[in-house]
Amino acid sequence: MNLTHEKLAEVCQDLKLNGVVDAATRLAQQASAAEWSYLDFLDRVLRAETAQRQERSRVMLVRTAGFPVVKRLEDFDFTFAGIDKKPFTELATLTFIERSENLVLLGPSGVGKTHLALALGLKAAEKGYRVRFYTAADMMRDISTARRQERLTTWLRGSIRNPRLLIIDEFGYLPLDKSQAHDLFQVVAKRYEYGSLIITSNLNFGQWDQTLAGDSALAAALLDRLLHHAHVIPLKGESYRLKDKRKASLINPRAAVKPAV
Repeated sequence: MNLTHEKLAEVCQDLKLNGVVDAATRLAQQASAAEWSYLDFLDRVLRAETAQRQERSRVMLVRTAGFPVVKRLEDFDFTFAGIDKKPFTELATLTFIERSENLVLLGPSGVGKTHLALALGLKAAEKGYRVRFYTAADMMRDISTARRQERLTTWLRGSIRNPRLLIIDEFGYLPLDKSQAHDLFQVVAKRYEYGSLIITSNLNFGQWDQTLAGDSALAAALLDRLLHHAHVIPLKGESYRLKDKRKASLINPRAAVKPAV
C-alpha cells in the first residue's frame, strides 16, 4: 500500500466511505486505459460505493426480519399445490406494500401459506423494505414480555409500527385469551392504512372469533380494518410438505388431510 492509498483509506474511513478505497484501486487502471475524465472516474467510484451500501442494507434487512428460513417464490410448486400463480406474480411486484394493502392467506396446514408469506417477505426485504416476521404465538409472547418490562410502547413502535411489511404467521393455531385478543386488535389497528400486513390462518373468517376469546364484536372490528384494503387468497389441496413422501408411496393418498371448509 503506497502513501497515496493510505491517505485515501484514512479519509474514506473518516467519511465512512468503505467502498471507495477498493473501487478506486480497482477502477484506476481502467480509467487510465480508457482515458476517463476525472468526473467519469469519480462517478464510477461513487456508484460502486452506492451499490455496496445497498447490498449491505439488503443483507441487514433480511437478517433483522426474523425469517426462520429462506423461502423463494421460484421454489414453490404451484402446479402441485393447485394454486394460481398469477396473483402471486402480481403481489411479487410489491405494489401492495406501496399502497399499504394487506394479504390474507387461508387454508389447512401444509398447503404452502408460510412458504408464500416468507417468499414475499424476503422479496420485500431484498428490495429495501423493512420487514418483520412473527408467528402469532411468538408475537403474543413478545408483547407480554415488553409489557412486563414496561417498554410496550417502544416495542410496538419498533416492531409493529415501523416495518413497511409485518407478517403474522399461524394465526388460529392457538386460542388467545381476552387480553391477547385485544393486543392483536391493537396490532391490526396500528397498521391500518399505515403499513401492510400478511396474515396466514387455518381458519375461515367465520371462525376467527373462536380464537379471539369468543369475542365476536372484537373479531368483527379486527376484520373490518384488516379486510378494508386486502387481498384474500384461499389455498386448498394436499399437504405440500408431504408431497415427496406421497410420491414415494410412504403415505397412503387416502390418508391425506382434507382442506378445512
